[in-house]
Amino acid sequence: HMVALYDATATMEIVSLVQRLKDHGVLDDVGGAAYLMDLAEGVATAANAAEYARIVREKATLRELIRAAGEILVDAHQSRQDPVITLGEAESRIFAIAQRREARAASTLRELLDETIRTLEQNEGKHVTGVPTGFDELDEMLSGLQRGEMIILAARPSMGKTAFALNMAENMAAASNGVAFFSLEMGKQQLVQRILCAKGGVDGQKLRKNMLSREEWRRIMGACEGLKNSPIFIDDTPGLTLLQMRSKARRMKEKHGIGAVVIDYLQLMSSGTRVESRQVEVSEISRGVKAMARELDVPVVCLSQLNRQAEGREGHRPRMSDLRESGSIEQDADVVMMLHREAYYHKQDPNWVEANQAKANVAEVIVAKQRNGPTGTVELLWDSSSTAFRNLVQHGSARGVEYAGRSDGGVDYGDLPG
Repeated sequence: HMVALYDATATMEIVSLVQRLKDHGVLDDVGGAAYLMDLAEGVATAANAAEYARIVREKATLRELIRAAGEILVDAHQSRQDPVITLGEAESRIFAIAQRREARAASTLRELLDETIRTLEQNEGKHVTGVPTGFDELDEMLSGLQRGEMIILAARPSMGKTAFALNMAENMAAASNGVAFFSLEMGKQQLVQRILCAKGGVDGQKLRKNMLSREEWRRIMGACEGLKNSPIFIDDTPGLTLLQMRSKARRMKEKHGIGAVVIDYLQLMSSGTRVESRQVEVSEISRGVKAMARELDVPVVCLSQLNRQAEGREGHRPRMSDLRESGSIEQDADVVMMLHREAYYHKQDPNWVEANQAKANVAEVIVAKQRNGPTGTVELLWDSSSTAFRNLVQHGSARGVEYAGRSDGGVDYGDLPG
């Protein structure tokens, strides 16, 4: 009768329904007019639909929490794995619920176009729209490190991966971008010493041997003063699993508002799960790092080793196929950069050094892949004594990482040597 009434009048209200049921002699069979009135009054109105939806959603979230808590309780009682892994899995369950609660719905093209135009207007006149690395030509090529992207920085050992990552971290922090630096290879003190040497232009060996001159000490103290408020957060926990790292990065994002993450380096990470091979594990880690970049909406710079193939190749120039242990790294990365210093392979050859003096301190950053931009090579100046990379400009002078000096009036920065 309700369907027939709606088909005939395109409306549905209680008075018409009562009359129709009475006309067909079935009003008493359904409970009478009073019962129908009670039913109508008990129906939720559309005016409160949003509030009802909120209540349903909140109760669903609580049910998910109860279920997750039960699973965590069972795991805690029965788990035979490392408690740290169990803790990470528990945190992931809770965070997954929070993510679903904040899940973004599909956007219409109109909404996306409006948002894109606003972003373009905000960036009008800016060549660097992402987080600046501090290296001018590299920033020009990449437009800075873009949010949500995974950037691979790969090289053979001793090419300066960590030094370059530290230089970038300092430059990003100087531009008011907090940086989370996960070091799985070196300890905090070693990293800080490297940062001080690069900033102060001091020979790292002399610092480690405590053989600094008075002037070098002044440079170190000036660098220290200049770095005290730098928003770089270093975590040197060895053997971090992917879950642990994502958890720590998430907390740093919430607490400190970090704008970038650096991982040194990918092959030292563990997936925290049992897998059939190391290659599969590295693939899982690579996908997880990419997911972390998307989740935190920050660029994640992940250092990676290259295999030995480049060393047997003429010119020793690395290729993306040299990425160690997994081809998925190349697929997952938005940007792949590779460091190359040809002089490294000829340091015991005086004839080569004599004939190639102009290349002796030159490092190449090979941008082998950029999902949304050009590829190419950027040349930088490499200072091996202070383990610092600097912008390479005409006539061999450099700028970028500063040499710091200290005077009674505070911190001042001296000129770079020619």
